Amino acid sequence: MNEAWSTPVSPAPFVDIIRLERVTKYFGAVRALSNIDLSIGKNEIVGLIGDNGAGKSTLIKVMTGVLKPTAGRIFIRDSELDLADYSVRMAHELSIETVYQDKSLGEKQPLWRNFFVGRQITDRFGFIDVKREKAIAAEMLLKSIGLRGTGITVDSTVKQLSGGERQGIAIGRAMHFNADLIVLDEPTVALAVKEVRRVLDFVKRIRESGRACVYIEHNLAHVHEVADRLIVLDRGEVVAEIRPAQMSVVDLTEYLIALQERR
Repeated sequence: MNEAWSTPVSPAPFVDIIRLERVTKYFGAVRALSNIDLSIGKNEIVGLIGDNGAGKSTLIKVMTGVLKPTAGRIFIRDSELDLADYSVRMAHELSIETVYQDKSLGEKQPLWRNFFVGRQITDRFGFIDVKREKAIAAEMLLKSIGLRGTGITVDSTVKQLSGGERQGIAIGRAMHFNADLIVLDEPTVALAVKEVRRVLDFVKRIRESGRACVYIEHNLAHVHEVADRLIVLDRGEVVAEIRPAQMSVVDLTEYLIALQERR
């Protein structure tokens, strides 16, 4: 027998976690996105930047199943989606998580409950396994999030945390549930300088863990520091892809200003 036929062939690894091809989105007669071509690979942080109204929020909502595109194609790990069925729930099942600032956490709930909201661990009788959830949450605090020696425990409530710590909890939760792609929507907004540094360190952990991240940010210095690529949106179109090493924060700022002046 020919050995070439008898040897099992392993499937080729996927190239991109998510890929958009000519994605367009209309709201009535208003075109919010126009022919977006974008791919996000493993082990990279992609910064999404542009002025207000550039289409950043609409784009991530299409990527994560909140909105359905008017036209175009979306691939997850090289498999094309049926856009009629794509939803937030399906995005979660496909290991795509979105962290919307601190809005995804229950203020009065202890951390261990926040970690497992909607994904409770139950015993064979169907009751929540509190002991196991607390043990896993404690491990996450120490390892995935790195909040050691801060006085924070799994029984601490969210309202006791600083803004940076809340972001760390939300990012750590997404990492724990094996998200391949984590979308961050302005994670450093309204944070003090010390808290910003903590959140940027959390963002770097995403890449170090082998995952990918789409990072939306108005503060160009923050996204410039952590991103591998910067995607510039203007009036719903991708107008540039920039490597941070190619352009300083000052030059990037001038470039975005020039885009607005050409309107």
